[in-house]
Amino acid sequence: MDIAKEIQRRRTFAIISHPDAGKTTLTEKLLLYGGAVQLAGSVTARKNQRATTSDWMELEKKRGISISSTVLQFDYDGYRLNLLDTPGHKDFSEDTYRVLTAVDAVVMVIDSAKGIEPQTRKLFEVCRQRGVPIFTFMNKCDRPMKNPLELIDELERVLGIGAFPVNWPIGNGPEFQGIYDRQTKTMHTFERVVGGKHRAPVTAGGLHDPAVRGNLSEAEFSKTLEELEMLELAGESFDEAAVLAGKTTPVFFGSGVNNFGVQLLLDGFLKHSPAPKSRVMGGIEIAPENPAFSGFIFKIQANMDPKHRDRIAFIRVCSGKFDRDMTVHHSRSEKKVRLSSSHKLFGNERETVDEAYPGDVIGLVGHDSFGIGDTLTTDPKILYKEIPRFTPEAFSYLHNPNTGKYKQFRQGLDQLLQEGVIQALYLRNSSIKTPLLAAVGPLQFEVVQFRLESEYGAESRLEAAPWSVVRWLPTDIKEEELDALSLPTGARLAYDLGKNPVVLFQNEWSANYFGETNKNTPLSALPVQTVKE
Repeated sequence: MDIAKEIQRRRTFAIISHPDAGKTTLTEKLLLYGGAVQLAGSVTARKNQRATTSDWMELEKKRGISISSTVLQFDYDGYRLNLLDTPGHKDFSEDTYRVLTAVDAVVMVIDSAKGIEPQTRKLFEVCRQRGVPIFTFMNKCDRPMKNPLELIDELERVLGIGAFPVNWPIGNGPEFQGIYDRQTKTMHTFERVVGGKHRAPVTAGGLHDPAVRGNLSEAEFSKTLEELEMLELAGESFDEAAVLAGKTTPVFFGSGVNNFGVQLLLDGFLKHSPAPKSRVMGGIEIAPENPAFSGFIFKIQANMDPKHRDRIAFIRVCSGKFDRDMTVHHSRSEKKVRLSSSHKLFGNERETVDEAYPGDVIGLVGHDSFGIGDTLTTDPKILYKEIPRFTPEAFSYLHNPNTGKYKQFRQGLDQLLQEGVIQALYLRNSSIKTPLLAAVGPLQFEVVQFRLESEYGAESRLEAAPWSVVRWLPTDIKEEELDALSLPTGARLAYDLGKNPVVLFQNEWSANYFGETNKNTPLSALPVQTVKE
């Protein structure tokens, strides 16, 4: 099949939101409308309900939150969709940020009763830096919500982005009847479905159609007409170029849990979102149509299948065509590698995939040498530098209380460090070889302990460390210069996994004091991206 056609029908996107805005529920409903699942699952699953497809890890089911990013691939209306469900919890921002390097567009879910929350703003900033087009879904319109005009104003004011409402809610909370599509001038009213497991029946018609208006009160109806008139007077037209540049966000209203407006969001997204784009590498543009196969690994996950204890590297295909059993150049080891075990993923289910095109995300099994950020390509000149590293803010020691399980503890911890679940630092001149774990948020420690026990049978004991700030020293600093540094009370020198020197401080004040007393030694708050051999 023509590669250009295959690229044009690919859509690779992530769903981002503040915790509890309804992200996993919306993911599940997009699968329902995309025909990928017959029955939508419930996030807080009761015993007799289906669990969600995207939350497959045991800890996720227990806590009702997404912890790991999941890849879900399905076909809909002639398109091939690669949907990446990301963790919403602020502690997992690292995993989320890495996922955002692999997508071409983002759906941002906002709780219409709460408006924009801190985590939404943080993730939005990452998207803006990368110039990723953003589509907004105002969720939970069937509950009492903020005035829709206020929500649009807040979106523009807080995030500094233009907002174009593609559709508009009719009624608010218990009076919510449906959605008016401003582009087709059609009103869609929905019937509630028990538990939201099936598609919601829809009636479509003109705004003044009595059958469509249902039992909307005269006051509510005239208020809606007034709002729609105000939007028309604002006179903003839909600007495709501004959407693709990430300057304007198309806004959709609905209720994920009741399936209201999900189809309109899916259709609107496919109509206006971009196909896979070129990637810039060292000033050179690599187009998806480039005949050389290339892609980068943005995530590693072990033990998705407990029966096999295996390890999957998720690769985003950027150019050329992937064929199973092909031989590629692995950037870090500079060796040739044969890619024989390749999978198409759907949550933790998988099936063998023989070919993939730019935009696709595939799982490669059984390659221990692969790390996050590695490039795989048939052209050794291509090298992607897509994956940033992040500054940890929480530090703890992890001890092994059971010496008989030393091997399992070591193996499990090494694997989790390779996955990037957590970072590790090693104190300089320390007699104890216990690694100091460093994380963006403390919930990451809980995941490490949970996975060590459930996947490797190794118990662990966590001990809080006295530091809260880490700063990187220049990479070319010599050992004698390290000895000569004047450290504030409680500060310690350490090395990261790339053997780069860092200083650990008890607080921000201590870090500033170091800067004043060691004027010739600059500190960096951002991790050094290089690894010393």
